[in-house]
Amino acid sequence: MASVTNTTSTTAADVFASINGTTKSSTSSTAAAAENKFLTLLITQIQNQDPLNPMDNAQITTQLAQLNTVTGIEKLNSTLTDLLSGYNETQGLQAAGIIGKNVMVAGNALPLSGSKAYGGALLDMAADTVTLNIKDATGKVVQTENLGAKDAGSFYFVWDGKDASGNTLADGNYTFTVDASAGSNTVTATAMKIGTVSAVARSNGGFVLDLGALGDVAFKDVQQIL
Repeated sequence: MASVTNTTSTTAADVFASINGTTKSSTSSTAAAAENKFLTLLITQIQNQDPLNPMDNAQITTQLAQLNTVTGIEKLNSTLTDLLSGYNETQGLQAAGIIGKNVMVAGNALPLSGSKAYGGALLDMAADTVTLNIKDATGKVVQTENLGAKDAGSFYFVWDGKDASGNTLADGNYTFTVDASAGSNTVTATAMKIGTVSAVARSNGGFVLDLGALGDVAFKDVQQIL
């Protein structure tokens, strides 16, 4: 058992232009349409008002203020749409950039291959005692290792595939748990699996990373790139 302590696109330009007031034609046409509808309703209302009880200046001012509000909301919605589109494209480029790299995500899978297995954990706070328990496919604990003290945050470890008696175990799927404490207090430790990104795919919820035997994980769930 060994442990190792953790260690500008066109769309963006369009978004910045939108923020600075240089909106796209679609934005302008949408806002203009909203303005035209509102003005048509306002003019119609004025033309058909009761001559004995006409609208006063305060009412007209209020409706003009409502017009500005409607126009502002239309422009804001369009700007947010552009920002979201730019963010999605940026996230896609970032996801594609980690193909072939190792990532750490929540999970307790510990596949053993060639007498090597990699895993990690995320500690909510510093711990003076961290214990690793490795289990086989039946749930039996085959190895327990004291990893010593660890700082808050993530760390990773390497398992040499040997059990508590020093026997080399067969390659296959194993799992693990991590227990941590600081004095008499229990420290929350989240098991983290480590896999190599082999492909990236787009889904309705964002981008998904293919980690091979460890399955698919959402790009947003990656805790660390190793």
